[in-house]
Amino acid sequence: MHNDRQPGSDAEYIGQLLARSRAAQRAIADYSQQQVDELITAMVWSVAKPGVAEALAQFAVDETQLGNYQGKYLKIANKTRATLFDIIGDKSVGVIEEDRERNIVKIAKPVGVIGALAPCTNPEATPVIKSIFAVKARNAIIIAPHPRSKLTNKRICEHMRAAIAALGAPADLVIAIDEPSLARTNELMMQCDRILATGGAAMVRAAYASGTPALGVGAGNAVIVVDDSADLDAAAQNIRLSKTLDLAASCSADNAVVALDNIADALLAKLQAEGGYLCSAEDKRRLQAIIWVDGQINSKIVAQPAAVLAQMAGIALPDGRRFFIVPESGAGADYPFSGEKMSVVMAFYRAANIDQATAMTNAIQAYQGQGHSCGIYSTNDDNILHYAEATFTSRVMVNQPQAPSNSGNLWNGMRQTFSLGCGSWGGNGTNNNISWRDLVNITWVSRPLAEAKQIPADEQLFASAIAAEQRAVAAQAS
Repeated sequence: MHNDRQPGSDAEYIGQLLARSRAAQRAIADYSQQQVDELITAMVWSVAKPGVAEALAQFAVDETQLGNYQGKYLKIANKTRATLFDIIGDKSVGVIEEDRERNIVKIAKPVGVIGALAPCTNPEATPVIKSIFAVKARNAIIIAPHPRSKLTNKRICEHMRAAIAALGAPADLVIAIDEPSLARTNELMMQCDRILATGGAAMVRAAYASGTPALGVGAGNAVIVVDDSADLDAAAQNIRLSKTLDLAASCSADNAVVALDNIADALLAKLQAEGGYLCSAEDKRRLQAIIWVDGQINSKIVAQPAAVLAQMAGIALPDGRRFFIVPESGAGADYPFSGEKMSVVMAFYRAANIDQATAMTNAIQAYQGQGHSCGIYSTNDDNILHYAEATFTSRVMVNQPQAPSNSGNLWNGMRQTFSLGCGSWGGNGTNNNISWRDLVNITWVSRPLAEAKQIPADEQLFASAIAAEQRAVAAQAS
């Protein structure tokens, strides 16, 4: 906490927001489960109800010039509803778990004020989802948006604040930083109680370096394997859906497809039938020139329609083409298309078998995206399990469109979120689909066991070590 705030400084500004947030959080610290759940229900309804969701989706597109209306509407209207539905039955107040075997009771308590970072690529649902996670745990939240989406963030927060106030709770449970800056975001991260960081790698690293406990995410670069047992029609349709959802604004969009040799041509034909444009060597060169500038992704190509990319690159794109398919063979810095592209551009690889496909996935993600996610289209359980066991990833989506499935959806059991932990592989402290459970403190109440545990005799406890020792002695003697 800062004690040397200068009048009018960023530290003072954030300090004032924190004071408001702390007062609001204290006001709901003793709320019942019913009161908490009524709050989060009203918060989601305020932005997802008919008329409002449509307006917010269009506003987000107009302000950010990223993605498209359909993708943003699906997120603000459907993703927020699904996330509410996912957590509304969770017990988050008082005793939330009893472990009878160990005679332990766990009690959930608020953390305080959550400092949340919201990216401009998902500015419509991220503030809502992070806010209901915070309030579900009886916390307050301050949201620092990307400057490119500050007005969208402000408008969404105003809707939620009005809904909160209508229930008699403090509107300051949700506060938006109206005029964001790097300095203010850094101050928020230093002064809040826990950071929930979704954004670029530099901002996530700053969150971890702030000195405040932080929940960060890693870079996405989803790789999708299609084997020779897959339903190729369904695979092609799902890959197209995932690749083009909100024009690939999601970090979970399919960045590379690895197809087994014996079905690669058939899959390629089906992807083209779904609107894919197969790039020539010259097309590939032209795309590379516009996607990366000095080794970094060009912000002008992020989440833009295929026609815009084609115009920028000087490619004559036929009508009906919605995404680019770029043949690729290697991984690493010398093969930039193996990395995350944040656009409707997908690399296409061929592999002889599942072992080679798995090795290619690992090579691609060793370059970018390790720990985040991958997927497989297959009906061969051995292939699926081998792929899951041999990849360094937190999520493996099986026969599902990657982008809308990683973060939870109605067709799977993944926790609904927009914050995907990548574990130590991605430099994160968690592999979780981050939710309200990551935003509580837990008090463990331990009572004596009915019968104390007894350490077994050495002959039983150390049986394997003693046997190995005896074998070693016998081997030396012989």
